Amino acid sequence: MNEERLVDIETKLAHQDQLIYELNDVVTKQQGQIMQIEKLCDSLVNRIRAMDEVQTDDERPPHY
Repeated sequence: MNEERLVDIETKLAHQDQLIYELNDVVTKQQGQIMQIEKLCDSLVNRIRAMDEVQTDDERPPHY
């Protein structure tokens, strides 16, 4: 292999390594955001269920 070709391959490899690190950071941040959204959704579902239970308990039968 000639020297120029080896340098080209090493340069491409270095760029690919950097890209992999950057993509890993993006995926890690997205996973954190997904986990926050899941917590928020769970919280909202629980609040809606609690509101539904309160409304159900306060309902009067139709003859009142």
